[in-house]
Amino acid sequence: MVSEIQPLHDIGNMLYNISTTTLTLTNAKKRWRRAYFSVYFSNAMASIAKDVFSKALPVSHPTYSVINIKESVTDHFYGIDQTQLVDIIQNKDMEALHRFAGVKGLAKTLHTHLDDGIDGQDLNERRTVFGSNTYHKPPPKGLFYFVVEAFKDVTILILMGCAVLSLGFGIKEDGINEGWYEGGSILLAVFLVIVVSAVSNFRQEKQFDSLSKISNNIKTDVVREGRRQKISIFDIVVGDIVVLNVRDQNPADGLFIDGHSLLVDESSMTGESEQIDVNATGNPFLISGAKVADGHCRMLVLSVGMNTSWGKMMSSITGDNNEETPLQSRLNKLTSSIGKVGLAVAFLVLLVMLIRYFTGNTEDENGKREYNGKGTSVNEILDSVTGIFSAAVTIVVVAIPEGLPLAVTLTLAYSMKRMMSDQAMVRKLSACETMGSATVICTDKTGTLTMNQMTITKFWLGLEYIEQHASNVIALQVLELLHEAVGLNTTGTIFKHASRLVPEYSGSPTEKAILSWAVEDLEMDMEKLKQCSTDLDMDMEKMKQGSTVLHVETFNSKKKRSGVSIRRKDNTIHVHWKGAAEMVLGMCSKYYNSNGSKMVINGDSRKQLENIIEGMAASSLRCIAFAHKKVLEGTDYQTLTEEGLTLLGIVGLKDPCRPGSKKAIETCRSAGVEIKMITGDNVFTAKAIATECGILESGQEVCEDEVVEGVQFRNFTDEERMQKVDKIRVMARSSPFDKLLMVKCLKQKGHVVAVTGDGTNDAPALKEADIGLSMGIQGTEVAKQSSDIVILDDDIASVSTVLMWGRCVYTNIQKFIQFQLTVNVAALVINFIAAVTSGAVPLTAVQLLWVNLIMDTLGALALATEGPTKELLNKPPVGRVEPLITNIMWRNLLAQAIFQITVLLTFQFKGKAIFNVDERVKDTIIFNTFVLCQVFNEFNSRKLEKRNIFKGIHKNRLFVGIIGITLILQVVMVEFLKKFADTERLNGVQWGICIGIAALSWPIGWVVKLIPVPNKPFLSYIRC
Repeated sequence: MVSEIQPLHDIGNMLYNISTTTLTLTNAKKRWRRAYFSVYFSNAMASIAKDVFSKALPVSHPTYSVINIKESVTDHFYGIDQTQLVDIIQNKDMEALHRFAGVKGLAKTLHTHLDDGIDGQDLNERRTVFGSNTYHKPPPKGLFYFVVEAFKDVTILILMGCAVLSLGFGIKEDGINEGWYEGGSILLAVFLVIVVSAVSNFRQEKQFDSLSKISNNIKTDVVREGRRQKISIFDIVVGDIVVLNVRDQNPADGLFIDGHSLLVDESSMTGESEQIDVNATGNPFLISGAKVADGHCRMLVLSVGMNTSWGKMMSSITGDNNEETPLQSRLNKLTSSIGKVGLAVAFLVLLVMLIRYFTGNTEDENGKREYNGKGTSVNEILDSVTGIFSAAVTIVVVAIPEGLPLAVTLTLAYSMKRMMSDQAMVRKLSACETMGSATVICTDKTGTLTMNQMTITKFWLGLEYIEQHASNVIALQVLELLHEAVGLNTTGTIFKHASRLVPEYSGSPTEKAILSWAVEDLEMDMEKLKQCSTDLDMDMEKMKQGSTVLHVETFNSKKKRSGVSIRRKDNTIHVHWKGAAEMVLGMCSKYYNSNGSKMVINGDSRKQLENIIEGMAASSLRCIAFAHKKVLEGTDYQTLTEEGLTLLGIVGLKDPCRPGSKKAIETCRSAGVEIKMITGDNVFTAKAIATECGILESGQEVCEDEVVEGVQFRNFTDEERMQKVDKIRVMARSSPFDKLLMVKCLKQKGHVVAVTGDGTNDAPALKEADIGLSMGIQGTEVAKQSSDIVILDDDIASVSTVLMWGRCVYTNIQKFIQFQLTVNVAALVINFIAAVTSGAVPLTAVQLLWVNLIMDTLGALALATEGPTKELLNKPPVGRVEPLITNIMWRNLLAQAIFQITVLLTFQFKGKAIFNVDERVKDTIIFNTFVLCQVFNEFNSRKLEKRNIFKGIHKNRLFVGIIGITLILQVVMVEFLKKFADTERLNGVQWGICIGIAALSWPIGWVVKLIPVPNKPFLSYIRC
């Protein structure tokens, strides 16, 4: 800003201000101040001189402008430095906190209103001064890293050594123009294998990184601009007020403002498993990374990102995605076993060929004996031995099905990408494949089978059903007690926009429904609630003329209720309970009627009240009751009384079933997957919802063992649980421990268990299950972090889609295994028999590397990208112990391998006579036929059991494209890269013969699929 600076003549006062102010400033601020006052001082002196000289001399007045230097952005947060904030939390320094006048003083310094939060206008300034809530991540692995990793493969290194030797000998013998072909060809083939492998791994790393960013973007509740709102943890700034509830992970360092019964688990940071009590007086310090074990609070953020211990720790952790899935582990063992066989075959080939060479039983291209004793030079011997060694090593390369792990990687990566578009985000790679083996799905009710959109549809005041506007028919005394019961015993909040008529409710769906009902039906005065107060921190000066919260018992899954004790302005103490209707009713000895009279609950009235609850529950309503008691002065208010309460009322909340839930359950059942519903609701509500969703058959008698309560299941003996767990379809009134126990029992029985859930209480079971499925919209962050797959649209129907994708992954990998092993068996047998009998291998090192490349990479990509079909859900699930290579696969691959071996060995020994061609053309025909057999067999591998191998092929353009690319490259190899591939050009008839013979793979595959196979695994006969 440019302006005229008015002179200031009180230099002494100015200097005094400089000296006193800079004492409390940091170096950076001092530099800004010195610069500012230097310019100011200079201008002041110039102004004084101008006045003096203007009086002495008649001079003209020059016009000039001086730049007025603004103070830095830190002046907005004058008097505090980030290092001071960091030290307060990390050292848990109460003295330093008192110097800032406690939490209120710090909030004032940080321009934070303790009720309304920050105004949201200075977010960028806060990030500039105090940093952002992000941490430095290690740089992602580049393409070069994966190239280097590919070079570490032993077989690749051996091949490169052979290529270099072959290159050296070739150039020495034939000159640089002709001698580089064989060695150079091997080097080029090896280079292609390395590049393809490195690029595939690099793409996978990038995809995992992008998925990691999505899954780590957790939402948390903050108070800003006078209302509670959800923001990303990465958007939190210093001065924010964060709302923390049970099982939340603290996203930043901060100070306790207010809350109740707060216990935190700092074991992730300190290693200490003991839970720590956090409160406003003794220990207000909350560190990032800690988890809330119990209670709730509001926290003033003091440090974020790299200024926290959690941020520093996370920045030092490398985000390796070298997760090995169970299927990858099994495939690695299979690869190792096949590799050992290949190594043995290669060693035999090496031994036989060396013996034949040194005994003079091998001939060169001109028909002359290669080894003539002393007549053969050392260079010729080394060149021949290198060629023999190279051929043996190449057999190992082809024998080891390195494409299997690549196929798993490609299949999983492709499936993960497609599942995102089908509303399922995979957080754990192994979940893709494991889901295909699921035999049981344990699902939560609320938010999974239902919409999690609660509305109160019924209200009973004692034995009276209140149909009309409640506030018009209820006595004022009872109405005020209900206002108190709802307004003070809640974790929800209400905010009214100045521009909107409808208030904004926040909290759980249940809390929002109750608050909405209280405001609309009971005419609860919102102005008496502190706007944007959080978690029971209502403004008691406005609520009930100055009531004060004395103690809070937060809701937990055991008690199924929450309570609060308050002191009114008249010093009377009142206790309010809210929770599961039958449990709250059990604490009551009286009830209010509509005129405000208290009625004693006798045997008859208790039975009537129980029938009311059961009737609402049978209508799929969740029943919540409110109870109250006035306690005597001097009573220990830290322990809420649970006896002799007066029932205020019972409400029924309707949570409608999701539209697609019944069809999704039918789909899972038809796929052989059993569905079990585990809920915290009472048994009547659970039965009603289960029947509505199709878990229980409507109109049929429910067996005793099909529906149990959590306490029953918990009290069974281990033998009883294991005996009954398969029959159970619904478990009501369950705790997180009951759900966890159910999952453990099912796993012990050999089931592959998937668990769906959206609540914090589902986290233990989600972790324990083989596959945890959480809901992306209504699901808590704890549930999402505990799960393997997040259902983004919260639709139970997406679970059946995930099941279908899981089976697709497993089936695609089986297709590739069949295809790959056919190549391996055929190549091994052909080269071994040819080497032992004739001393020469028909398929050269470069040709075998080419086969390895197109089969491992292009073949894997073609078969890995087959999409899921509904036919997959008509088969039973694959259990834990099912063999990876089934009898059907053995039948298919052995038939094709025998066909290829028979044809190619016939060509090897009789090909010259049959085709009337020389040795090089014969070898080219063998190579060409071998590759084309694999191309045709790739179609056979699309369907393991179905005879129609072309069904749906038009939908997989990638498959058709890869087949086309493979054929084009094969034509180039044979016709244009003669010296590189060691081939000769083929005429039209010879190409026709190659294609015709390879095409026989189709009718052979069709006929073979008519042959029945036994159920007993093929390998079990060998073990016997």
